[in-house]
Amino acid sequence: MSRADFHSQNIDKARDEAGRLFAMKAELQGAWLGWVASQIYALRPAEYASMVRRELQSLQEKSES
Repeated sequence: MSRADFHSQNIDKARDEAGRLFAMKAELQGAWLGWVASQIYALRPAEYASMVRRELQSLQEKSES
């Protein structure tokens, strides 16, 4: 499977997962960063984890502006 195919097949799932992780930020507050890092670390395959990380970063940037 090509990288583009993998991305197109998994982008919606990655966005949903990033949204779930981001939603926990208010509840976990100071503990969120360590928790979210462990959640992303557990995701497989690594390409999917990277997609979730990028989507999460996008959500954070949007919330700061």
